[in-house]
Amino acid sequence: MLHYALVFLVVAIIAAVLGFAGIAGAAAGIARILFVVFLILAVIAFVRRAR
Repeated sequence: MLHYALVFLVVAIIAAVLGFAGIAGAAAGIARILFVVFLILAVIAFVRRAR
């Protein structure tokens, strides 16, 4: 999941450089959501493994 977040982040950066603001904003939003989901799942995995 972190891989997909980084891919969308790169797409957002490239789109922003090329001037596609709508696509860049959407890709950055998707990257942010995927990163938050990754963090939540990582914390859950670490807590479950600690027990």
